[in-house]
Amino acid sequence: MLRDAALKFTRELTRTLTIQSVSEMAITINGEPYARTIALTPDEVFENWDPKPVADLDDSDFEILLDGAPEIILLGTGRSNLFPPRELMFAFARRGVGLECMDTAAAARTFNVLAAEGRQVAAVLYL
Repeated sequence: MLRDAALKFTRELTRTLTIQSVSEMAITINGEPYARTIALTPDEVFENWDPKPVADLDDSDFEILLDGAPEIILLGTGRSNLFPPRELMFAFARRGVGLECMDTAAAARTFNVLAAEGRQVAAVLYL
C-alpha cells in the first residue's frame, strides 16, 4: 500500500558568511563586494589583509586567522593556482593546521561547503 506523504521543504538559515561570487573585479560576500585581497572566517571578513605576493608569504602573515584555531586555511591564489613557499607548508604542518592552495574560485566554493558543515575554516582570497 502506498501512502501519500506531504513533504515540507524549508530553507536552512545559517549565520555564517557566504561567498556569493568571485570575479576579476570583486569577491562578493553576503551581498558586499570586496575589490581587493581579503581574509575571512565563517564569522568575520578581514579587509586589511596585506596582499603581498604568494611567493613571499610566511606563517606570521596568517596570525590573525590562526588566532581563531582553524582546522584548515584555504589560500585562493587568483585566477590560477600558485604555490606558496615550502617552508610555509611545513610551518602549518607543525601547527597541526591544514593549508590548501587553489585558485580563488575553487577556494570560495570549498570555503562555503566547509563553513556550511560547521567546520573551523578560514580563507585568504586573492583577486
